[in-house]
Amino acid sequence: MRLGRVMDWGVYLVVRIFICLVQAMRMETAQGIAQFLAWLAHRVFRIRRRVVEENLRCAFPHLGAAERERLARRMWEHLFLLVVEVAHAPRKIHQTNWRDYIQLGNKDVLVRLLLSDRPVIIVTGHFGNFELAGVMLGLLGFPTYTVARALDNPYLDRFVNRFRGLSGQFIIPKKGGYDQIVEVMAHGGAMTFLADQHAGDKGCWVEFFGRPASAHKAIALLAMTYNAPMVVGYCRRLDRPLRFEMRVHATADPQQTPPETASVKALTQWYTTRLEEIIRSWPEQYWWLHRRWRTPPARQTKLDKKAA
Repeated sequence: MRLGRVMDWGVYLVVRIFICLVQAMRMETAQGIAQFLAWLAHRVFRIRRRVVEENLRCAFPHLGAAERERLARRMWEHLFLLVVEVAHAPRKIHQTNWRDYIQLGNKDVLVRLLLSDRPVIIVTGHFGNFELAGVMLGLLGFPTYTVARALDNPYLDRFVNRFRGLSGQFIIPKKGGYDQIVEVMAHGGAMTFLADQHAGDKGCWVEFFGRPASAHKAIALLAMTYNAPMVVGYCRRLDRPLRFEMRVHATADPQQTPPETASVKALTQWYTTRLEEIIRSWPEQYWWLHRRWRTPPARQTKLDKKAA
């Protein structure tokens, strides 16, 4: 146990030193380093190379090998830039200057929902700089609650959550946080979810890029139980680091209950399709590292055939 804590502390110390070095760099220098690290991760160390290649080949079958290779490397560059942006953001972006860094799209839709007495569910994915999205909502005066898995390293977990909480983004643990989620919803708060990860065999099976994918049922259940409008949005990088567009891509209101959102499966498919639309527009800003697609269990395959 003691050795594990020492190793956790050592990793935390290395990360903090790296963050300090990044913060001391000009953004242009950090961008160049991110490009070099992307080359190392993709071409030299070949990190999750097979998973990324398979995901891209299945999601974009029309792309040739060279185009997929270029897209994979741009994804890695995006990931390293995300780290750089998270390191610089607390020192650069404030309540008085956020307009220099963020363009808000469809802001009237989001503000109207967040100012209402009803709870709101905001859905996004591992796309763009999702970490800064919650911070920006806090700077705008809208505190949000986000469900996230605690990091295995407790020192890094506290460090990351301090960053997330700088402007009013509160983290609810993925395990054991149900009562907190219920309290937020009951009091008309705003819950945010990263809704693009595998939910296991017992999840809600939907189509994502034309393939079966398991999604968490709880998101749609919460929306329908608490009559909460659902917002699908994103925070994407524009032409250079630390320049973003935050936009509401689509909304669904359980009060209106159109056919495409009238059940848990239908609503889950609805927001999954909306996320796919966003990712298709800027695929280089998505995390293709996840093993998002799995083979559905036999019982699910039988249910899908019966429904068809």
